[in-house]
Amino acid sequence: MQIPDIIVTEMELRRNMGERGSRKYVAYDGVVYDVTDCPKWKLDMHENLHFPGQDLTSELPDAPHEEEVFTRPCVKIIGKLQP
Repeated sequence: MQIPDIIVTEMELRRNMGERGSRKYVAYDGVVYDVTDCPKWKLDMHENLHFPGQDLTSELPDAPHEEEVFTRPCVKIIGKLQP
């Protein structure tokens, strides 16, 4: 997986929630992903549990899937979350 040399701040992550035409970003393990085009995120909330604009690192262990979901064709890698 090639991660662009783009740094995304936590504020930028939170601003990308799909509101007012913005994209939908989520972060996992220090990487920021655009999930705007993913069917499971169309309603701005994933499985009635997760909102876009969040770091989901601590929540993935409770999910019924592994981190392979971030390799799906609808997911785009944006860059690295600013530490």
